[in-house]
Amino acid sequence: MAYITLRDVQLAFGGPALLDGANFSLERGERVCLIGRNGEGKSTLLKLIEGSLLPDSGEVSLQNGITISMLAQDVPMDSGKVADIVADGAGEAAEVLRAYHEASDACVLGDMDACDRMGELQHKLDQLDGWALETKVNSILSKMGLDPDADLADLSGGRKRRVLLARALLTQPDVLLLDEPTNHLDVESIEWLEKFLLDQNNLTLLFISHDRSFVDSIATRIVELDRGTLRSYEGNYSRYLELKAQQMEAEEKQNALFDKRLAEEEVWIRQGIKARRTRNEGRVRALKELREQSKARRSQQGKVSMATQDASRSGKVVFEIENLSVRFGHDAPIIKDFSALVLRGDRIGLVGDNGVGKTTLIKAILGEQEHTGTVKTGTQLEVAYFDQLRNALDLEKSVKDNVSEGSDHVDVNGSRRHIYSYLQDFLFSPERARTPVKALSGGERNRILLAKLLLKPSNLIVMDEPTNDLDMVTLELLEEMLSDYKGTLLLISHDRAFMDNVVTSTWVFDGKGNIDEYIGGYQDYLQQRPDQTVVDQKSAVKKAAAKAEANVAPAKKVKLSYKDQRALDQLPAEIEALEKEQAQLSEKLADGSWFITDAGAAAKASQRLAEIDDQMLEKMERLEELENMAKG
Repeated sequence: MAYITLRDVQLAFGGPALLDGANFSLERGERVCLIGRNGEGKSTLLKLIEGSLLPDSGEVSLQNGITISMLAQDVPMDSGKVADIVADGAGEAAEVLRAYHEASDACVLGDMDACDRMGELQHKLDQLDGWALETKVNSILSKMGLDPDADLADLSGGRKRRVLLARALLTQPDVLLLDEPTNHLDVESIEWLEKFLLDQNNLTLLFISHDRSFVDSIATRIVELDRGTLRSYEGNYSRYLELKAQQMEAEEKQNALFDKRLAEEEVWIRQGIKARRTRNEGRVRALKELREQSKARRSQQGKVSMATQDASRSGKVVFEIENLSVRFGHDAPIIKDFSALVLRGDRIGLVGDNGVGKTTLIKAILGEQEHTGTVKTGTQLEVAYFDQLRNALDLEKSVKDNVSEGSDHVDVNGSRRHIYSYLQDFLFSPERARTPVKALSGGERNRILLAKLLLKPSNLIVMDEPTNDLDMVTLELLEEMLSDYKGTLLLISHDRAFMDNVVTSTWVFDGKGNIDEYIGGYQDYLQQRPDQTVVDQKSAVKKAAAKAEANVAPAKKVKLSYKDQRALDQLPAEIEALEKEQAQLSEKLADGSWFITDAGAAAKASQRLAEIDDQMLEKMERLEELENMAKG
């Protein structure tokens, strides 16, 4: 029997049905990604399964005895001890254990009523297996690299997400529901989450995500919520795209045949009685049914129509940056001696953990942040800035007034358009365009910002996390628009697929103030980064040696000196020892917990990794040299 089954589920909130006779099942061990356009009802479906919502009709059934835990989309800003917040995931057991400790403290101080309560609470803890709770909490926090005594308010967005995940997994649920788990996470945290989820044996997942790389790595099946109906596609997101294209082609053909038949029947009913000879009541009833079907048929939601407004070309040099540094107070510099040349047409992605200074660098380059060093700005620069903090939106005003600033018309590439017509390009109906921004979803707010941004003539677009909350179709259209953009782009994003498809070079922040530049997108950076370079160099050395051995005729060997022969004998073992040390340190540093428990030792280990890279390269070069000498 399936863990979760939906049969003919109907749910609406006054408008078109979010679920219209929906059917779905989730089997043990599956990792199913739920996708769909913004506002289709994906989060609502998770709430139905979780039990916090009930359907208008139909059935949501769960296998007897299964437990479900849900990781919400929003990261809380509350404070509190991490261990306590995670323990709360155990529900009643956590409350009784906390009450027991409070009663114990009061009893020690002479409160006899508290001493009496301890006996009752102890009995409850025995029934709930509450004594094992602290051990479970410490175990899962250790597994996730979290400090149990840390305050939630002091943690980054990625670490807060880990705390919530630990809380959700504490009771070892059969099914875990995740709503946009990668939102506002940096790339390192997303990759950690991927690995963590894949390492959980037999954990059944139902999750919502618009991060295509994450979905491709995690999902075993895609379920699309489209116009109230759930459709299933086996495989990951790449396979879904192939199957979806085939399905849409078939649906378009079917709709064309339906429309043709309806048109023929409408012509017949309008003919005179003589032309129709006798009135065919059955045919009239059939036409009425066709009309009702046509009225009820919900066409696929339109696609966002995006186009930039070109300003005059900027100068060839957009920014000339020399030794730029930014420091806050007496802290170490967040950006240290950064130099770069940005030319017209460059599309640059900024990559790094949250808090390393990506937004700060953008503001320093644009003159909005004090810094040392120099930034020479090119000529005729016109900037359009997509703001991560959404400061450009007035939440009390309507969509229309935010975009047009009160006017009924906007200028789009020299043409005058009514604001409602323009907003329909971004999927806002006239009714929705009159809605206050505060009532809209995150994805809709992002579309408003895009609509506003693209009205501004520009030759430099700056985008700080534009992909959060955007559905996959809109993401792909934004990619196309940026790829065709003739100006310059500075982009901060944690969406790896988006970066790979858009940028031509990448600035990578190491968290210590240093920024390195790599050609290409995120995957290109992974291939070029120093630790990968060492692996590639080692591989290249081995391949070269194998090729030489296969193709070159045996030559008379030259006898090495005692010193060189001894080095030749010892170098493979020395390199192997360095590789082992490198692997051990990389594993210990991987999830960041070492920096919490012993920041000094972790920093030294990170420095040692860099030294190992240099030593391995030197030893491999020396090994190759000695082997060549020995071969003559």
